[in-house]
Amino acid sequence: MKVKKSLKKNNNPDMLEVVKQTLLDDKVINLKIIDIRKKSTFANFIILGSGTSSRHVNTMAKNIREKIKKKFALNASVEGIEQSNWVLIDASSLVINIFRPEVREFYNLEKIWDN
Repeated sequence: MKVKKSLKKNNNPDMLEVVKQTLLDDKVINLKIIDIRKKSTFANFIILGSGTSSRHVNTMAKNIREKIKKKFALNASVEGIEQSNWVLIDASSLVINIFRPEVREFYNLEKIWDN
Protein backbone atom coordinates (compact mmCIF):
# COMPACT_ATOMS: atom_id res chain seq x y z
CA MET A 1 0.00 0.00 0.00
CA LYS A 2 1.35 3.40 -0.99
CA VAL A 3 0.87 6.30 1.36
CA LYS A 4 0.66 9.77 -0.12
CA LYS A 5 3.00 12.21 1.47
CA SER A 6 1.32 15.53 2.18
CA LEU A 7 2.92 18.56 0.61
CA LYS A 8 4.00 21.13 3.13
CA LYS A 9 5.11 24.64 2.44
CA ASN A 10 8.65 25.42 3.48
CA ASN A 11 8.01 28.44 5.68
CA ASN A 12 11.66 29.31 6.17
CA PRO A 13 11.77 33.14 6.29
CA ASP A 14 15.45 33.05 5.31
CA MET A 15 14.53 31.69 1.89
CA LEU A 16 12.70 34.89 0.97
CA GLU A 17 15.74 36.97 1.91
CA VAL A 18 18.14 34.68 0.01
CA VAL A 19 16.01 34.82 -3.15
CA LYS A 20 15.64 38.60 -2.86
CA GLN A 21 19.38 39.12 -2.41
CA THR A 22 20.23 36.73 -5.25
CA LEU A 23 17.96 38.68 -7.60
CA LEU A 24 19.41 42.01 -6.47
CA ASP A 25 22.96 40.69 -6.93
CA ASP A 26 21.99 39.61 -10.46
CA LYS A 27 20.67 43.12 -11.24
CA VAL A 28 16.97 42.29 -11.41
CA ILE A 29 14.76 45.07 -12.76
CA ASN A 30 11.62 46.21 -10.91
CA LEU A 31 11.62 43.62 -8.12
CA LYS A 32 8.26 43.22 -6.41
CA ILE A 33 7.37 40.91 -3.53
CA ILE A 34 3.67 40.34 -2.87
CA ASP A 35 2.43 38.78 0.36
CA ILE A 36 -0.38 36.36 -0.57
CA ARG A 37 -0.72 34.52 2.75
CA LYS A 38 -4.28 35.82 3.22
CA LYS A 39 -5.26 35.14 -0.40
CA SER A 40 -3.81 31.72 -1.12
CA THR A 41 -2.91 28.36 0.35
CA PHE A 42 -0.35 27.37 -2.28
CA ALA A 43 2.34 29.91 -1.33
CA ASN A 44 3.15 32.75 1.04
CA PHE A 45 4.80 35.16 -1.38
CA ILE A 46 4.88 35.83 -5.10
CA ILE A 47 8.10 37.39 -6.31
CA LEU A 48 8.15 39.26 -9.61
CA GLY A 49 11.19 40.58 -11.42
CA SER A 50 12.39 41.40 -14.91
CA GLY A 51 15.58 40.79 -16.81
CA THR A 52 17.03 42.78 -19.68
CA SER A 53 17.09 39.79 -22.06
CA SER A 54 16.30 36.08 -22.27
CA ARG A 55 19.89 35.34 -21.27
CA HIS A 56 19.57 37.57 -18.19
CA VAL A 57 16.27 35.90 -17.21
CA ASN A 58 17.84 32.46 -17.69
CA THR A 59 20.90 33.32 -15.58
CA MET A 60 18.81 34.71 -12.71
CA ALA A 61 16.57 31.62 -12.70
CA LYS A 62 19.53 29.23 -12.65
CA ASN A 63 21.21 31.17 -9.85
CA ILE A 64 18.05 31.14 -7.73
CA ARG A 65 17.55 27.41 -8.23
CA GLU A 66 21.17 26.68 -7.29
CA LYS A 67 21.04 28.89 -4.17
CA ILE A 68 17.80 27.31 -2.95
CA LYS A 69 19.17 23.82 -3.50
CA LYS A 70 22.47 24.60 -1.76
CA LYS A 71 21.15 26.57 1.23
CA PHE A 72 17.80 24.85 1.85
CA ALA A 73 18.17 21.37 0.29
CA LEU A 74 15.09 22.07 -1.83
CA ASN A 75 14.92 21.03 -5.46
CA ALA A 76 12.69 23.84 -6.76
CA SER A 77 10.55 23.16 -9.82
CA VAL A 78 11.39 25.40 -12.78
CA GLU A 79 9.21 26.04 -15.85
CA GLY A 80 10.01 28.08 -18.96
CA ILE A 81 13.80 28.02 -18.73
CA GLU A 82 14.19 26.82 -22.33
CA GLN A 83 12.97 30.04 -23.93
CA SER A 84 13.41 32.27 -20.87
CA ASN A 85 10.67 34.74 -21.74
CA TRP A 86 8.94 33.96 -18.45
CA VAL A 87 10.49 31.57 -15.95
CA LEU A 88 8.43 30.34 -13.02
CA ILE A 89 10.17 28.79 -10.02
CA ASP A 90 8.07 26.95 -7.45
CA ALA A 91 10.07 27.04 -4.23
CA SER A 92 7.40 25.78 -1.85
CA SER A 93 6.25 28.90 0.02
CA LEU A 94 7.66 31.18 -2.71
CA VAL A 95 6.55 31.43 -6.32
CA ILE A 96 9.19 33.31 -8.27
CA ASN A 97 8.39 34.79 -11.68
CA ILE A 98 11.16 36.27 -13.81
CA PHE A 99 10.16 37.89 -17.09
CA ARG A 100 11.43 39.81 -20.03
CA PRO A 101 9.86 43.30 -19.54
CA GLU A 102 7.37 43.08 -22.41
CA VAL A 103 6.13 39.66 -21.24
CA ARG A 104 5.68 40.94 -17.69
CA GLU A 105 3.71 43.92 -18.97
CA PHE A 106 1.48 41.67 -21.08
CA TYR A 107 0.53 39.28 -18.25
CA ASN A 108 0.40 41.99 -15.56
CA LEU A 109 0.46 39.64 -12.56
CA GLU A 110 0.79 42.62 -10.23
CA LYS A 111 -2.78 43.59 -11.05
CA ILE A 112 -4.04 40.08 -10.37
CA TRP A 113 -2.27 39.54 -7.02
CA ASP A 114 -1.73 43.01 -5.58
CA ASN A 115 -5.38 43.93 -4.89
